[in-house]
This record gives sequence, C-alpha cells and structure tokens, in this order.
Amino acid sequence: MDHDRERLRDLSARLMKLHRALLDRERRRYEDRRGSIPSGELLQVVITDPQFAWLRSLSVMVAEIDATVDAGDPMTEETVARMFQGAYRLLKAGGDSEFQLKYLDALQDSPDVVMAHAEVSRVLPASLSSKGPS
Repeated sequence: MDHDRERLRDLSARLMKLHRALLDRERRRYEDRRGSIPSGELLQVVITDPQFAWLRSLSVMVAEIDATVDAGDPMTEETVARMFQGAYRLLKAGGDSEFQLKYLDALQDSPDVVMAHAEVSRVLPASLSSKGPS
C-alpha cells in the first residue's frame, strides 16, 4: 500500500505544478487588465476575485489527495482509483464545465500549461480513457 500512497503523492505534486502554471497564467491575464498585484496580496485576490474561481476545482482535488495520503488510514484500491479517475475527469474527459472550458483555453494559450499537463498525463493510466463517468 506504500506504493499506492507514493503514486498519489506523485499525482499531487504534478497537479500542484499544473495548478501553479495555471495560476501564473491567470495572474498575468489579471494584471494585464488591472495592473500589478503585490505578492503579499496575491492570495487574497486569488481567493476573492471571480476571475480565479475556476481554479478551485483543481485546488480542491489536490487538497483531497493530500488529505487522503496524510490521513494514514489503510489505502484501498478503490480510493486510489477514485483519485486518479477524478483527475482524469477534470483534466481529460472533455466536458463543458467552467473549469474544463477555461482549461482548454489555457492549453491553447500557454506552453507552461501544456508542459505541466503532459507531466500529469504521464501518471494517469491509459485505461481511464475507456471508462465512463462513475
């Protein structure tokens, strides 16, 4: 089961890099319209400004994975599969949620997002693409 915990840690780390790339892109877009955000104020802007709200789906996913890993409870195959399926559905399933639409736009616009997406994709099992929503 330590292998499963390590797989989830790896997924979380890759998702965090993706989240950072998306946040950096969104910050640039925000600053282009409204001016520079002082570093000390960035967190408050990210939490309160609607422009950043779409990133919360990914933030919540990372928090759930980290909480599962850190809980120390026995890790079941179902738990691990659920986490990987959640990441797949959010990033690759192709839907029309606000996150998925803005994520697709970010993939078209930012090489950093594309690279981070590729890193996450490397750990998502190919078998997930043939599974329907749970």
